[in-house]
Amino acid sequence: MPLALQWMMMALEVPFLAAVVAQLPEPAFNLAAFGVAYAFAILVESPVIMLMSAATALVVDADSYRKLQRFAWALNLGATALLLMVLVPPVFDALMRTAMRLPDAVADITYGALWLLLPWPAAIGYRRFLHGVLIAAGHTRRVAYGTGVRLITMAGTAFLLSASDIPGVWVAASSLSAGVLAEALVSAVMAAGSVREVKQRVQPDTRLPLRYGSIARFYYPLALTSFIGFSTKPLLTFFMGRSPAPVESLALYPVVVALVFLFGTMGLSFQEAAIALVGRHLEHVRAMRQFAMWLALAASGCLATIAFTPLADAWFGRVSGLPPELVALARTPVRIAVLMPLLSVALSFHRALLVQVRRTRPITVATVIEVGGIAVLFPLFGWGLGMMGVTAAMAAQLGGRALGVGFLTWQVRRTVAELAAER
Repeated sequence: MPLALQWMMMALEVPFLAAVVAQLPEPAFNLAAFGVAYAFAILVESPVIMLMSAATALVVDADSYRKLQRFAWALNLGATALLLMVLVPPVFDALMRTAMRLPDAVADITYGALWLLLPWPAAIGYRRFLHGVLIAAGHTRRVAYGTGVRLITMAGTAFLLSASDIPGVWVAASSLSAGVLAEALVSAVMAAGSVREVKQRVQPDTRLPLRYGSIARFYYPLALTSFIGFSTKPLLTFFMGRSPAPVESLALYPVVVALVFLFGTMGLSFQEAAIALVGRHLEHVRAMRQFAMWLALAASGCLATIAFTPLADAWFGRVSGLPPELVALARTPVRIAVLMPLLSVALSFHRALLVQVRRTRPITVATVIEVGGIAVLFPLFGWGLGMMGVTAAMAAQLGGRALGVGFLTWQVRRTVAELAAER
């Protein structure tokens, strides 16, 4: 429950900031820039995302802690360097103005927003590594406390800056960076005791001797998975920029995704919980599978309750602050996405089982299948059938995710059968 609460709090960030941006001058341009900047920030941070899962599974003693910590810092520096590379003016212009064909008004404020998001990847990587240590030690409440501090800091920064004359997307970017920096600092304080305990422990994991080479072989499929997975947002941004109603689609996409993500957090939070609880040899897999089924039905059921009732108009109009014309356009894409939380739970459950038994390559293959499905389905829906960009994007994401989950289901069944035969 604390892990689910943590992800739900993080899921509130984008709709909250989108609502703030929507109340400031030129909301359409600033919401579009926010969607683009956030998509690229998430893509750049993707190599560090799986550090929480890695730390949960691998940190068992002083040696494993130190080696994974150094590995994490190398990833953090690399992610920051990647964002700096995007900010080189010729590179930025080639990506945003030429490839994505963003209007100059959107591209200009996106550039400033990405500079404000420069601390984002390293702060995220650092706190996710510490969160993995806390989860492995059973201190999941502290993980949620840290995210609470992040949310409060983010909201406070947004309220202070919204009174200034800076563009709305800059308000949002500054608030996001302030929030993750505060969370990283608080996480370091709360994890200090767990770090001391693990440094005093001598309990080598004989299944995977932790050398830097073995860590890299274990982790690179996970990092590649995140990178490929997060590439869907820039990919869809590129597609939406060339589809019907591009500005409206770019403005709506982060708001619709934020609502879907709010209920998809049930699946995301389940991954580390399953790694920690399923057992070293998957001895608790049946109980975890049954819990996952109920969790998946509950998550998609809650989203459907909003998507197919007047609550959708209340969410997009009152909570997200969208103008009436955008509220009307948001209904169809969110209804298409009602099964995404269910698939998110299934994806996290299968990933957790494979991480626990140290078989991470199928996770990457599944993500390649998912992104490949999106790349094929969006042109079919958006350009072939003439759907509005954001509607085609959600339909393509649903189809791609279903393909990826189907592949992982097959891989996990094979793995469980092999382990049973070995025992």
